[in-house]
Amino acid sequence: MLLLLPIGRNPPALGSLPLEDFLPSPDMLVLREDNVKVTLSLSQRSVTFFQARGAATPAPYQRMIRALVDAYAEKQGGKGG
Repeated sequence: MLLLLPIGRNPPALGSLPLEDFLPSPDMLVLREDNVKVTLSLSQRSVTFFQARGAATPAPYQRMIRALVDAYAEKQGGKGG
């Protein structure tokens, strides 16, 4: 059921029943991998592409590039040495 209230009004009180904390801790929400800092030269075209995509989303463009490289490495994982 959707209840629409005028702006500036508080929703009606539902009583003072305590709620159990069921959410995971923040460090459990995103699994982190160990990262290694590297210096990488990319074409201006590639950087501009990822910067534009990053500006349109909440994700920084560096994270998008890292996700792309990670996905490639996972897909190619069984190939080569």
